[in-house]
Amino acid sequence: MYFIKRLFTWWNGQTLNTQFYTWRKGVLVGEDETGNLFYETRDAKRRWVIYNGDVEASRVSADWHGWLHHTFKEPPTKKPMTHKSWEKPHQDNLTGSALAYAPAGSIRTEKPADRSDYEAWQPN
Repeated sequence: MYFIKRLFTWWNGQTLNTQFYTWRKGVLVGEDETGNLFYETRDAKRRWVIYNGDVEASRVSADWHGWLHHTFKEPPTKKPMTHKSWEKPHQDNLTGSALAYAPAGSIRTEKPADRSDYEAWQPN
């Protein structure tokens, strides 16, 4: 079953085709703090990431995103980006997960918000 899953689905990690392509033409460039592996071809024309865990593009930091899209020639392992003191650390997009933001009064919160200031409309 695992073989079939890897053969046809990309959201469960790399497919067998990606693994074969990486083995044949890929050169490991670096790894980020979450364990994602970044590769490029020997001629440096193509770049890609093999995710560690969930395949979610927001799990790639701005440093590596810039390198993947050829904004930066050097990877962050060779030439790290300078960060300002006011910059916040990279955070994954949590939309659709259990950790997503739920405002007060949302049906996802454990305790409903106090709605004493609200009166439902009643038709006459």
